[in-house]
Amino acid sequence: MYIIIGGGGDVGYYLTRNLLLHGHEVLLLEKNGLRAHALSHELGQSILKGDACEARTMEEAGARRADVVIAVTGEDEDNLVICQMAKKRFSVGRTIARLNNPIHELLFQKLGIDVTISPTKAILSLIESELPGLHFVALMTLKKAGLEVVELSIPPLSPVVGKMLSHINLPRKSNLAMIMRDGETIFPSGDTLLQANDDVYALVSGEGEDELRRTFGAS
Repeated sequence: MYIIIGGGGDVGYYLTRNLLLHGHEVLLLEKNGLRAHALSHELGQSILKGDACEARTMEEAGARRADVVIAVTGEDEDNLVICQMAKKRFSVGRTIARLNNPIHELLFQKLGIDVTISPTKAILSLIESELPGLHFVALMTLKKAGLEVVELSIPPLSPVVGKMLSHINLPRKSNLAMIMRDGETIFPSGDTLLQANDDVYALVSGEGEDELRRTFGAS
């Protein structure tokens, strides 16, 4: 697989090194001459000095035969330009963009970027999952399906405590995938009895999130 990566910061460097170790053909584009020169000592011909936002650089990099273009610069605007150009001008099949500001996620999706990765959002989810008293955490977005993977802890005073799953009116676009109870994994069915402090993992649509929170009394 031929992969072009735009942005030679720490993320771009470690990603390139890891993909090379897995046997992929990778070319890392970095516009800063000093940085590109420093990276060349380890990456050799897998580093090219040039701005991935420029069509000329992408042409030189062989973007027309690339299977994937990944944009991991520190600027969301640059990452968007890189991925859009790869899609529209060079017909690259798959584009992946780093999101430094999660607020841009919807815009990137609407403009056709295949996958967005938000380190900030991931870190926030990890922190939230460790905060005492927080019962609802969004873990992952499945863009193509229009769903989110969420984790919720059933509060002791939740209205669902002591009820069978079949007796609970769940949002239409939701599905409880797994329950963790005292270290035990439970794959729920209609007759599963919900208990206080159960950790529930669910698939839910964006519009169904609030309803799922209300149903379980999770905040």
